[in-house]
Amino acid sequence: MNNLLFEPWPWYTSGLLIALIMLLLILWGKTFGFSSNFRTVCAACGLGSRIPFFNFEWKSTSWNLLFALGALIGGYLATHFLGGNKPPQLSAGALADLDRLGLLAPQSFQPEEIFNFKYLFTLRGFFVLVVGGFLVGFGTRWAGGCTSGHAISGLSNLQWPSLLAVIGFFAGGLVTTWFIWPLLGF
Repeated sequence: MNNLLFEPWPWYTSGLLIALIMLLLILWGKTFGFSSNFRTVCAACGLGSRIPFFNFEWKSTSWNLLFALGALIGGYLATHFLGGNKPPQLSAGALADLDRLGLLAPQSFQPEEIFNFKYLFTLRGFFVLVVGGFLVGFGTRWAGGCTSGHAISGLSNLQWPSLLAVIGFFAGGLVTTWFIWPLLGF
């Protein structure tokens, strides 16, 4: 018997839930962004006395930590109870692109050839995971927020800087895909 709870849900379920949450946040005068949780945690741990960036009234944004906790719990529940053991269902075009990049058909949404500790200790892996992670963190700070904060919350509030940031995120993704990845051998 197929149980809807244990099958992958349609993509639009997420979109409807995100829209509902954004509507509630707008009505409550709150903004959303995942990267702000790092700042909140650092401020709560007392780093504000040493680093001015973390010196703010963190309790006003502590509600956003529930999102981080929910992401961890939700990821665990989805992985262990809701996802089943089926590999992602990808189109023939996506599988051909992965093959062109030298990646096997993924058994999860994180290709094992890239996201593992063995890969980290290669030059290409170091560049992709460590340098890429640093650049994401730098870009998040420079743009004043992350992709979820700008693309979901900022655009919902019709903020011009968020539109510019989202255009920059997409442009950066295209440059990485078409120019940087080939230089790394993908």
